[in-house]
Amino acid sequence: MTAETSNPTPLLTITPLKPSDIPPEEDIIAEGKQLIEATTSWKAGKTFFGVVHTSSRPKLQGDGAPWHCRTSEHKPDELTFDQLWDKLSHDKAENELQFIHEIQKVNKVKELSPTASIWTLYYTFTPPVSPRVFTELQVTYLSESKPRTGLIVSLAIDLTGKGDEELHLLEEKGTKGRYVSVERVLELENGNTEWRMATSSTPGGSIPGFIVESTMAKKIASDVPQFIKWFNSKK
Repeated sequence: MTAETSNPTPLLTITPLKPSDIPPEEDIIAEGKQLIEATTSWKAGKTFFGVVHTSSRPKLQGDGAPWHCRTSEHKPDELTFDQLWDKLSHDKAENELQFIHEIQKVNKVKELSPTASIWTLYYTFTPPVSPRVFTELQVTYLSESKPRTGLIVSLAIDLTGKGDEELHLLEEKGTKGRYVSVERVLELENGNTEWRMATSSTPGGSIPGFIVESTMAKKIASDVPQFIKWFNSKK
């Protein structure tokens, strides 16, 4: 079998899109579904917090950075499909502000449809790392046919082009980072809910890539217990 050398999902890259170049939502969702299903064959990594499994895929031709994935399974008494999907599909960035400690501000730049919006997120880190700004298109899709499946695809957006001046004013000042991600909520036959997320990113600036990559697995894994803690505090 020939090794895969090119990115099979070319829309899913950290190269940012101008708002005028955003492809149809169904194309974005189709590639997101293809990518998240492929993560089951990625190279297994460490398990964090006893329950969050990680995996990764090296950078392929057309990718801007390697890919990392986390997967966790949740029993109904901890987190149901409906509970998780509700928090991820409605104002996802607003909710992440509550449980991802590095996020300090979020702003909805533009709603494109009931299932697609552009958000800008402002992150701060421990010095000497300067603040980062990530501006993203978030597209959601829910399939009610069994097994119920929810997808959220995030693509990097560039608001510095001609015609986007007013939208650009809504961004915070900071070094521009970029990420692309696919998040899937899947209702399993045993009644549990699987939460799977794959991402490729660059923080921008002068942080060496190997430092970013070496910490990525634990960083994305930590989102799970932080979310659970926040969710339980809201009950």
